[in-house]
Amino acid sequence: MFAADPGRNRFMLRGALARRGYDWWWHNFTARHAVTGVERAFSITFFVTNPGSGGAEPVFAGAGTANPTSRPAYGLVKIGIWGEGGRQLHRYSGTRAIKIAPDRLDIEMAGCRLSETASEGEVLVTPADAAAHPEWASDAGRFRWQLSIDKQIHYSVGAGASAPARALNLFEMYWHAEGIKTLYSGWVELDGERYEVTPDSSFGYADKNWGRDFTSPWLWLASSDLVSLTTGRRLENSALEIGGGRPRVLGVALPNRLLAYFAHEGRGYDFNFSKPWQRAEVHFGFEEAESDNIWRVVAENREARLEVDLACRRADMLQVRYQSPDGARRHPRLWNGGTGRGELRLFHRKGGTHRLVDRIAIGHAGCEYGEYDATGPYRRQMSS
Repeated sequence: MFAADPGRNRFMLRGALARRGYDWWWHNFTARHAVTGVERAFSITFFVTNPGSGGAEPVFAGAGTANPTSRPAYGLVKIGIWGEGGRQLHRYSGTRAIKIAPDRLDIEMAGCRLSETASEGEVLVTPADAAAHPEWASDAGRFRWQLSIDKQIHYSVGAGASAPARALNLFEMYWHAEGIKTLYSGWVELDGERYEVTPDSSFGYADKNWGRDFTSPWLWLASSDLVSLTTGRRLENSALEIGGGRPRVLGVALPNRLLAYFAHEGRGYDFNFSKPWQRAEVHFGFEEAESDNIWRVVAENREARLEVDLACRRADMLQVRYQSPDGARRHPRLWNGGTGRGELRLFHRKGGTHRLVDRIAIGHAGCEYGEYDATGPYRRQMSS
């Protein structure tokens, strides 16, 4: 299993990336209504783009703004609310008004704060403001939170996000997952309704992305709500992480390059194309079915095989809105959810045979899929 590496969670937008780059820290978790006990899933993202050209106030640019040919520059606190009445709430800050520690994750913007161990803040968008400011790309609502964060299982992509790779700007999009199993505790409040967040039922996750642009296709799956169907036991020291799509290295696209990692009760299984000695391959398919979005992933290396089947109700998902550092919005249909469920099967390989190690039920899964310029329903067959 991977050791913690909080150094990769530091602010990365220096040099060329300060002028054209983004950096974001993503957190998602499940909470329970303080009165009814009904579950609800949420996400909180701290996002910074193009700080080298920013000012005291946020700069809105790109199509549909007063500066269609310029680059945006702002800090953004983005709230995702999944399920019935799902929404995206956005609160902006000028980049010069952002306070960022140089040596660790500690960021404050627009009255909201995030560190390795805590987060708090408020995002309020009135219906009148949402209507008057289409450049905000925000729905209306009020969200408040105070959370403690305990990152228990970590995943590092390896040399691809190392200091030398970052110095050379090798990749267009970088990724680090400091908390593929993260325990959250505290409370959140949505439109005056309070939800309690407890470690044993938060099923949380925390990672970060940074770079010059996003990827297409873009796939992400993650869960730490895992129960063995073989033994009936809840797996307390386990977590699943799958992500990637089509990374670009020095401008050259590498198709069908997903990373997959499964921590299974103290043992880690890594499927990473950047580690050739593993002989790793990860294949995937995605479909928009009648009521669900459906993912299928098969990962293999020299020692193991991982099969993942996951579904998430489309009614519970968002089509999340992100803006690239050049001002474009290339993902018009980026499905994003936090209530996926399914099954995982882990096999050990020996010679040409596979031995089943465990069948595992997956719940409360983060899930995402999108492609640039997509219009119609996705029907992506299993990649080969």
